[in-house]
Amino acid sequence: MKLQRWFIDFIKHEKASGIILIISAIVSLLLSNSSISFFWVSLFQLEIFDFKLIDIINDGLMSLFFLLIGLELKREFLDGELSKIKFALLPIIAAIGGMILPASIHYFFNNGTSTQSGAGIPMATDIAFSLGILGLLGNKIPLSLKLFLTSLAIIDDLGAIVTIAFFYSNHISLLFLSFAIIVWILLL
Repeated sequence: MKLQRWFIDFIKHEKASGIILIISAIVSLLLSNSSISFFWVSLFQLEIFDFKLIDIINDGLMSLFFLLIGLELKREFLDGELSKIKFALLPIIAAIGGMILPASIHYFFNNGTSTQSGAGIPMATDIAFSLGILGLLGNKIPLSLKLFLTSLAIIDDLGAIVTIAFFYSNHISLLFLSFAIIVWILLL
């Protein structure tokens, strides 16, 4: 009973997501680089309801994650701190610079090689880690800095997703595109 209460209190705490994320990343790195790495990697190939676990995570859970983050960003742009263009402009410009500079550096060092086409890979800020670190810092940093970093990470990730969709896709699924447009219209 005491352990259950501790767990509930921990999950409700603002730092919980950051702690879980960092511990998960460390454990994953250790398992991936250990003698049992084959079993760890094969775990993600496990099929659940005819879907591989890795696909459920990448396509399902990450879509939900970005939907929630996008809704939060929308709220900030419409009614929150970023509703005035002078406050929204800085994270937008920083995010664009945060996409162009890493892609340019990659392109500079890989121009003419077989890895040249990977310039879109270093574009995205890892939003989950950004938010996790912000959660760990809690009240030690001002709200305006949290909002700036969160906005920058979200805009950066959205830009990278658009880049990947346009330049790295083999084909566009009209069914999924239709679903996305319907959800977008409903969100408006």
